[in-house]
Amino acid sequence: MALTARVRTRDGWAVSHAVVTLTDAHGVQVLRAEADEEGQVRDLTGLAPGAYTVIVTAVGYAPVAASAIVTASGYAEVGVVTLARQGGEELPPPGPWTVDPAHSTVGAVAQHLGISSVRGRFTDFAAVIEVAPDDVVHSRVDAVIRADSIDTGNRTRDEHLRSEDFLFVDKYPEITYRSHALTPSGTDRWTVHGELTMRGLVRPVDLFLSYLGTGADPWGGTRAAFRATAELRREDFAMNYNQIVQAGIAAIGTTLRVELDVQAVRGTELPAA
Repeated sequence: MALTARVRTRDGWAVSHAVVTLTDAHGVQVLRAEADEEGQVRDLTGLAPGAYTVIVTAVGYAPVAASAIVTASGYAEVGVVTLARQGGEELPPPGPWTVDPAHSTVGAVAQHLGISSVRGRFTDFAAVIEVAPDDVVHSRVDAVIRADSIDTGNRTRDEHLRSEDFLFVDKYPEITYRSHALTPSGTDRWTVHGELTMRGLVRPVDLFLSYLGTGADPWGGTRAAFRATAELRREDFAMNYNQIVQAGIAAIGTTLRVELDVQAVRGTELPAA
């Protein structure tokens, strides 16, 4: 007999201080359990079969209520409960936001040999987000990435990626992205339409963006968090190098998955820390 749940933030982190309360049909509390360091809740209290209300709370987060059914065996599986930061905004306040590179990641994933993935990231980049005051769909983002800052954890591979076969950093030192429109795809999700310039070639690229929330930081500022993904075809940017190792299997996949985890600070200046 047990109740189980997993408590997460909107970007997938465990909420280790969450509290789960179970009330019966009369509103009487019958169980109270705390999450562990991994955000897991497991309580072995015996419960009578029936319908219950689950209330999940945590300091700094808005409470969430959900229904749960306890089976004849006394078992109830709540599943993943997602908490949103309390005191944040439903949308980022309008105005300029500066991406904090120390707390953001610009990554890319490529398939290797058809069976695994190789991950890399760019360590030198800057971006500004302008949230429109009239309608968020008129917002825009401008980003610049130093192409030679690619880091996959392997020096030989990184040197090859900087060569003419791939990024050609000697001739094209910067990668830029400029958006021109947003299309809503949910209450906190958008498709960002823009143009990516890489190796001197300009191609339309859509970013699939999720807004994770806004809150105060320890330095007296306001931060907003975002996650975005995109898929690029290497041939669109004249990166045609490859090796066929066997039976038509390419050493490197033809597509790249871009993964962005971004913190942006309201205003045009970043904190010292």
